[in-house]
Amino acid sequence: MSYLQKQVDAFKSDLTSVSTKISNKRSAIAVSSQTPTPSPTPPITAKNNDLKRKRPEPSSVVYSQPADTGTGRYIMTQVTYAVEYLKSKETPQTLAQVIGYLSLQNRTPDSRRNIASILKRHERVEYTRDPTNATWDAGTYRFRPIHNIRSATELLRYLQNQPTAQGLSVRELKDGWSGADDAIDSLVARDQILVTRNKKDGNPKMVWANDPTLSQRVDPEFQHMWHKIKLPGKAELPGELVRLGHKPTSADASARSNVVNKEKKPKQRKPKKNGRTTNTHMAGILRDYSHLKK
Repeated sequence: MSYLQKQVDAFKSDLTSVSTKISNKRSAIAVSSQTPTPSPTPPITAKNNDLKRKRPEPSSVVYSQPADTGTGRYIMTQVTYAVEYLKSKETPQTLAQVIGYLSLQNRTPDSRRNIASILKRHERVEYTRDPTNATWDAGTYRFRPIHNIRSATELLRYLQNQPTAQGLSVRELKDGWSGADDAIDSLVARDQILVTRNKKDGNPKMVWANDPTLSQRVDPEFQHMWHKIKLPGKAELPGELVRLGHKPTSADASARSNVVNKEKKPKQRKPKKNGRTTNTHMAGILRDYSHLKK
């Protein structure tokens, strides 16, 4: 019994030590679960305008090009005035006269040189060099019109040398030639040109060359007889043509009143055949009753 008693006591002691350890572990776990965990710090919220990066405003300056100072536009404006001045003069002008008209005498030599250089290359300006002076401000400038015509003799020569009988616009003649109307009237009076005029103001519109040798004078007596013939009025002309056996070209109301309108008969519609004919090999045996169909 003593041996068994010792075993029982050893078992109880072991059991007590094990239970003590288990209880200690549970208490440690409970304590650790009850300790508050530190909450995460909330992020610092800032205004979007403060955090958003400000982008630089785009610049309209193109650094690969020279700055627009307006000098180019100013020069071309002066050149336009200079061309209009030459057009009004119709005679060669020196650069000093052009500069004086533009009131640019006090400008720098470079600005005047630029204007002269542009005028020399302008398509509506004719530049003539001075053989005795080779400086940049020498020579004369003259307006170049569409047609190089500035007198009645030049106009007549131009019309006669044309390969075709094409007319010439008076509007183009007036481009650089203010005396075009007077020259045309003088040539018409001598039967050297033919002219068409505007109905509104009677100004010449187109001109052609005329050969006076082809003009034929009509006897005054014949002209008198011709003008004595009385023509029927516009309303009577179709009926007069019908009376003489002629067909009038115009569809006048008086001509249509004599025509009897024929009654138009209504067109009879042909019966439609439904489908295509079959059994053609029995045509001699079968009969056609399609005419009995309503």
